[in-house]
Amino acid sequence: MELQSLVDRDISLTDQALGKATIAVPARSHLRKVAEDFLTMARAYASDAKHFRQTGELEKALANINYAHGWLDAGARLGLFDVGGDDRLFTLSE
Repeated sequence: MELQSLVDRDISLTDQALGKATIAVPARSHLRKVAEDFLTMARAYASDAKHFRQTGELEKALANINYAHGWLDAGARLGLFDVGGDDRLFTLSE
């Protein structure tokens, strides 16, 4: 697969995942800040990926979008996010 296509595909998948992931921990839980931090990091890396795609720095775009999705996957596996059981966009454990 061509690098541009790979970047576009991964950004699309991560955008879908960002749209699906919601914070699952209660507002007063000590884990709420952790969940918010995970989501902030995912959004920041996704934004950086789009910037790098726009400037033609495709290797940086790919690295950033994969970091973004990694934050989402980790949050989903830890139970910080409700992802509706979606094991297509997220790596879930049983």
